[in-house]
Amino acid sequence: MTTTIDRDRLAALKAAEDESFIVRHPRSRGLFEQARAHMLDGVPMNWMTRWSSPFPPFVAEACGARVTCVDGHEYVDFCLGDTGAMTGHAPAAAVAGVAAQAARGITTMLPTEDSLWVMGELALRFGLQYWQAALTATDANRFALRLARHVTKRPKILVYNYCYHGSVDETIITINDGVPGPKPGNAGPPVDPTLTTKVVEWNDVDALAAALAPGDVACVLTEPAMTNIGIILPDDGYHDALRRITRETGTLLVIDETHTICAGPGGCTREWGLEPDMVTLGKPIGSGVPSAVYGFGQAIADLVRIGWDYHAADECGVGGTLAGNALSIAAMKATLGEVLTDEVYARMIPLAERWAAGVRDVIDESGLPWVVKRLGCRAEYWPRLVPPRNGGEAAAAEDEELDRYLHLFMLNRGILMTPFHNMALMSPQTTAADVDRHTEVLREAARALVA
Repeated sequence: MTTTIDRDRLAALKAAEDESFIVRHPRSRGLFEQARAHMLDGVPMNWMTRWSSPFPPFVAEACGARVTCVDGHEYVDFCLGDTGAMTGHAPAAAVAGVAAQAARGITTMLPTEDSLWVMGELALRFGLQYWQAALTATDANRFALRLARHVTKRPKILVYNYCYHGSVDETIITINDGVPGPKPGNAGPPVDPTLTTKVVEWNDVDALAAALAPGDVACVLTEPAMTNIGIILPDDGYHDALRRITRETGTLLVIDETHTICAGPGGCTREWGLEPDMVTLGKPIGSGVPSAVYGFGQAIADLVRIGWDYHAADECGVGGTLAGNALSIAAMKATLGEVLTDEVYARMIPLAERWAAGVRDVIDESGLPWVVKRLGCRAEYWPRLVPPRNGGEAAAAEDEELDRYLHLFMLNRGILMTPFHNMALMSPQTTAADVDRHTEVLREAARALVA
């Protein structure tokens, strides 16, 4: 038996949580009001308006799995910068590596010895020989798409409905009422994305095959499991079909491991034995210092060099003055070498299992129509009776009113969740007590809903 949520009750509960937050955060409220003078909507980046509170808490300090706001409240952080701080905030090894390199110089447009170790480690983890540096996953994906079009001489790419690959223009596309088009809210798209991109639903083998059959797609850009519209795992055999069809049609396969590095030190690529042509990765590999990479094998490297204009390499769409800077490279070396290790994942993944088990207990007790999903050290709950198989199904189940209530309820009780969905990520410093505290607070929220 499932429980139906009374919407009037939900609205009243949310209003009470709003008032509680305002009373408890006078310093953040004052800073927010001041910030409106010179920041759009009072925040340095507009997506910070997505927090469920009337205004965001302003951060004073973040360390390990804890964040402290300027009003003195401490939070157990399961958001972790939406994966950017999956290492935990300010891990000692990364702080030491970054500080040492900062004293020796931050950027010179020249390589450092550390880059040899970083790229060699990535080759070991992901099985691709050649790697290049960027500053964000957006840039890594953008550069990978350019290289894919360069080597295949094909104009289009393919992505999945409700995917997320940063702010790459070609990927901000969805299927609206069965018709591909710009994603709702897409700000100022330079062109209609259907001119550059094909979009199909995740786990739909027939749609994938039909889209790639004409031979005009340079690459499929995909996460190995969708994560930004909730965790949507591949059906059994889907990756085998994806790899077979891309090879049969001469289409490159680019796997974005930026979020799915949560599955293990080599992401899903290593854990599941995938064979991509290219891998992109950003966010957590620099412990919060802007860092990203993209890798490819010998066959791609050979094709890239054909017709490559090295004279124009500084201004032809691949690169950036700060890409490969010494500070980012040092941060990646410390993170890969001493933070995101096999031993650390062996701690984090069981914590995610414990978190998911606690949520299932709450769902069973309350009768709420939710499911729990997990990938490595990442887990989440979703307002749906059965797990969605694709982005369209997941998007149709979104419940913004419920999400905002749950997030704010958590925030007011010292739990920080990812603002965009009910996702939790474990860091090396997360504890079993932190996980159990989340279960306790969620149980309290659920009881308030169904009372």
